[in-house]
Amino acid sequence: MYATMATCRAGGRGSGETITRDVLRVAGVSYRAGTTPGVARQDGPVPAPFRPMLASPGERVPRGSAWAHEVKWDGMRVLADVREGRVTVWSRTERDVTAAFPELDPVGEAYDDMLLDGEVVAFEDGRPSFHALADRMHVSSRPKAVRLAAGRPVTFMVFDLLRLFGEDLTGQPWSARRRLLEQLDLTGPHRQVPPAYDDGEQLLAATAEQGLEGVVSKRRSSAYHPGRRSADWRKHAHRTTYSVVVGGWRPETGSDGRLGAVLVGLPDADGGWRFAGRVGSGLAGAEGDRLLRRIRGLEREGSPFSDEVPRIDAAGTRWVEPEVVVEVRTLELTCQHRLRQPTYLGVRRDLTPVDLQEAGSGG
Repeated sequence: MYATMATCRAGGRGSGETITRDVLRVAGVSYRAGTTPGVARQDGPVPAPFRPMLASPGERVPRGSAWAHEVKWDGMRVLADVREGRVTVWSRTERDVTAAFPELDPVGEAYDDMLLDGEVVAFEDGRPSFHALADRMHVSSRPKAVRLAAGRPVTFMVFDLLRLFGEDLTGQPWSARRRLLEQLDLTGPHRQVPPAYDDGEQLLAATAEQGLEGVVSKRRSSAYHPGRRSADWRKHAHRTTYSVVVGGWRPETGSDGRLGAVLVGLPDADGGWRFAGRVGSGLAGAEGDRLLRRIRGLEREGSPFSDEVPRIDAAGTRWVEPEVVVEVRTLELTCQHRLRQPTYLGVRRDLTPVDLQEAGSGG
């Protein structure tokens, strides 16, 4: 496989002034003389470090030695913050999701202090599956998460190193951060450092053939810009999924209390929401019940969409505030801005409507 998915040996624990100086120097990272490794002890809850850097949509994969290319994983973006040997896992919306992913606990045993950026992925039939991950994302009970992990484990795909032994690396070029990340030997059970590639077009073709989500291209000289969507990182997706907001729901035929379909929208050009279609597939049984519980308290008088909803879709709809983001799979987004044969995959608790507006589309 072009992008390896096999786990290998576990990395060793490390700390101290010698490791900090040697590893940072070899990686080409400037080390401040006299810096004390580690960070100050934190009393009380650990605050979220910041929101992750985001990629901008790219029209074509860039060529040349100035760029490196990585697999785009269909999972949940997280920052893993290790302090004094314990890890706290943060979503891209700065929500503490440590309890949901007990498989990531051993990350804290690798080094005493570091901040990692990556994607939590669940595999199904050898491929990343957001649908398989959906049941894990919403769990706040650690005992329940442990039970789920036994049958549907996740893997942490680590692709950036933002801090090591108290040393902020975000101002360093991607190439230096990457060299240092690879030298730390973090690969172990439920965590990988996937490779980066020189040939982006070849990787894009390989990911399409293997049913993966796509490619992220990164400028080798780029610093890490927390919370910003930057053209230094460019994403190229084999677009089959969209993140959309729920703007209304319709009861199942013959039932007043069961969810039959949701009406969804994508960002328009004015900060509002354009109607993108009706989604019914994938909502049967427990999935529909869970979603209905989330949106039922958000009901409003009229449509939240900026354009007119066709009568056949609007009939019998109960409108809701566009506050819940869900993931759908579709054959395509038509020229009329409609999802073709969409299927519901799950709620995106790691995304907010503001995130969709900033992205400008359901990506």
